[in-house]
Amino acid sequence: MSGNFIQLIRDSKVSELSYDSRKIQAANATLFFALKTAHADGHQFLENAYQKEVRNFVVSQQVDISLFVDANIILVEDTLAALQALASFHRSQFSIPVVGITGSNGKTIVKEWLNQLLQEDYNIVRSPRSYNSQLGVPLSVWQMNDHHTMAIFEAGISEPGEMKNLEQIIKPTIGVLTNIGEAHDAGFNSSEEKKQEKLKLFLNAEVVIGPYQLLNKSDLKNTITWGSEAEARLQLLTIEKSTINSQHTVVNAKLQQQNIIINIPFSDEASIQNAISCACVLIYLRYELDTINQRLSRLHAIDMRLHFMHGINNCAIINDSYSADLTSFHIALAFLQQQGKRQQRKVILSDFVETGKTDEELYERIASDLKQNKVSGVIAIGEKISAFLPRYIDEGINVQLFSDTDSFIKNFRSSAFQNETILIKGARKFEFERIAKLFEQKVHQTLLEINLNAIAHNLKEYQRMLHKGTKIMAMVKAFAYGSGGAEIASILQFNNVAYLGVAYVDEGVELRKAGITLPIMVMNADESSFSAIIDYNLEPVIYSFQFLNRFDNYIKGEGLPSYPIHIEIETGMNRLGFAINKIDELGEYLNQSSLKVVSVFSHLASSEDASQDAFTNAQYSGFQQAVGILKKYISYKFLEHIANSAAIVRHKQMQMDMVRLGIGLYGVEIETHLLRLQTVATLRSTIAQIKQLKAGETVSYNRRGIIKEDATIATVRIGYADGYSRRFGNGMGKMWLKGKIVPVIGTICMDMTMVDITDIPNVKEGDEITVFGKELPVQKIASWIETIPYEIMTSISQRVKRVYFQE
Repeated sequence: MSGNFIQLIRDSKVSELSYDSRKIQAANATLFFALKTAHADGHQFLENAYQKEVRNFVVSQQVDISLFVDANIILVEDTLAALQALASFHRSQFSIPVVGITGSNGKTIVKEWLNQLLQEDYNIVRSPRSYNSQLGVPLSVWQMNDHHTMAIFEAGISEPGEMKNLEQIIKPTIGVLTNIGEAHDAGFNSSEEKKQEKLKLFLNAEVVIGPYQLLNKSDLKNTITWGSEAEARLQLLTIEKSTINSQHTVVNAKLQQQNIIINIPFSDEASIQNAISCACVLIYLRYELDTINQRLSRLHAIDMRLHFMHGINNCAIINDSYSADLTSFHIALAFLQQQGKRQQRKVILSDFVETGKTDEELYERIASDLKQNKVSGVIAIGEKISAFLPRYIDEGINVQLFSDTDSFIKNFRSSAFQNETILIKGARKFEFERIAKLFEQKVHQTLLEINLNAIAHNLKEYQRMLHKGTKIMAMVKAFAYGSGGAEIASILQFNNVAYLGVAYVDEGVELRKAGITLPIMVMNADESSFSAIIDYNLEPVIYSFQFLNRFDNYIKGEGLPSYPIHIEIETGMNRLGFAINKIDELGEYLNQSSLKVVSVFSHLASSEDASQDAFTNAQYSGFQQAVGILKKYISYKFLEHIANSAAIVRHKQMQMDMVRLGIGLYGVEIETHLLRLQTVATLRSTIAQIKQLKAGETVSYNRRGIIKEDATIATVRIGYADGYSRRFGNGMGKMWLKGKIVPVIGTICMDMTMVDITDIPNVKEGDEITVFGKELPVQKIASWIETIPYEIMTSISQRVKRVYFQE
């Protein structure tokens, strides 16, 4: 790594690389890299890692070795470059086939499908989930060991110059280019520039596989191209989607002057293209066509998401029944640790496959991980895990053994699971999705999906806009804008926001009961909640002299020497807060009270509106004036904050000590185009029934939905009791079905809504329909009924099931 020892105590065997002190699994075998990013410095977490018994570190600045008396510490110029250099050296020790995959979309699907297609013949190591970045790739390659006979890694880039590093780490012998789309367009001047950057991954590959239109003009030595062009190595003659089986496609093609047929068990365009890429890899590896088709027929859709939902008997269910390998197991355990609500943690595990370790090594490691993560019980399903895990499991962990999934289901008793968090983690062949269904609460088929990765991504996007040292208070009031307070707060706590903001005390109490330890500001406390404020260590906003006096007297009556509060200043919102002309009086009172001011803040009324910038600036000036007066009376430091989501971007001079991030965290942005926010919440439902109606017939209450021409009408399982406003009735609202907009017809019912699907082919009862999400942004549907996204999101009923997932 071109480094030098600051301190060398002893030689150590390193098998794990880590950059996140929160996710350390095997501390005594871990090498910790103190990475520096635009918003975080890993050197600040060295002590955390040391306290978790890590004893090997790579740093890029001098550290106080007296804090790490028995640790090995290596000093390098750049810790990320050092990590990449180490991974590159590790890769050079192996001469097995290595498949490198890049492209704008489909990388992960192609990787997982190739694994499915080739695992009978190879012991494969592959990128966990979508570890394809400058950091993810070296961590993926580090997994290679002597047991593996093939590797499959994906590589993603967002700007020029990045692929050179990844090529040196992966060194692919077989290259796969999926496509060139719009993903990460902002980092490149053109699609051609982006393509040329991606092709750098294949400079030393033996063969490159991809669409003819992307590879025909490249300088690559050996290519296997596919496409409709006659010059393509695999010429696609016809693509016929079955009229009998909607999930089957027949591709008639020509390969080296021979007509062949490729059967694909999917019908959507993306899956067809990805399956063709996979078929070409198998063709290169000299598989017979019959074998290729046989294995393609067994391909199944890949769900790369780790789901979190509320289950039976007040249990929380983490469903990761997608794969069973050590890396994804560690990811799932880290997610389990984030959920602090229930002390009891139980894990349901299948046999682990393709780890490259002996059974003894593997299950000893799993047992150690379970102990370290304070798991109280484990249900082991499979012959190998049942045989080996009990040898190493800690006496404090209850173990139940089952030979297969059917055996567990046969003996399942729902009453045996109460008030605990349950991680379900199994290899695909064990069909653990059947087990997950046993734990699901039985509710109707409308659900709100919350993308936890998007929450973390949006948080980082706003952090990118902040001045150095500015803190974030994340607003999770109103059940986190309808998304689920405790679950969202857990993610925010894990990502080190400074404060949480709630509207009412009971919201704060719920977060404390869920294991949230961050400071929590309560904006609308009242006298009846004083005891709960103290009991749960909440911090009230003080906005009037009457409230100030009553809370101060209560604190004195409890015999407390001091208590943290937040002061709200009125600067033009005219809602709550101390008037500026009363700040001297306020300062005199606070100077004599037993209360400690943690922060002083105000609310901007129109920070998103350029036509109101003069008023916004006047508010900011008034706030600064008030703070200046208070500082004459308060000698200690307190936080100052006025900027909301819009002001973070539009009024950067107002960021001050802290900003309050609200609706922007959930993916709703003002029209600045400076942020790349991701959709957090998707509201979906299903079609209950489809009817064929004649012209002149009517739909729903009051007969307001009049059929003008013969039409096909679908009844959707959502109504105003679920939070879908009656204002969406009679064509004002629309939903997203199979890639098209469908209008609401008639009056919204309590539990049902009807939509006109006349122009949408092949719709079946039970099909999913999107109310809002990525394809149909909540901003758009709010505009249809002349409201704001806040109202739409916070109106979603608690009877609508929330499902949380992490990619």
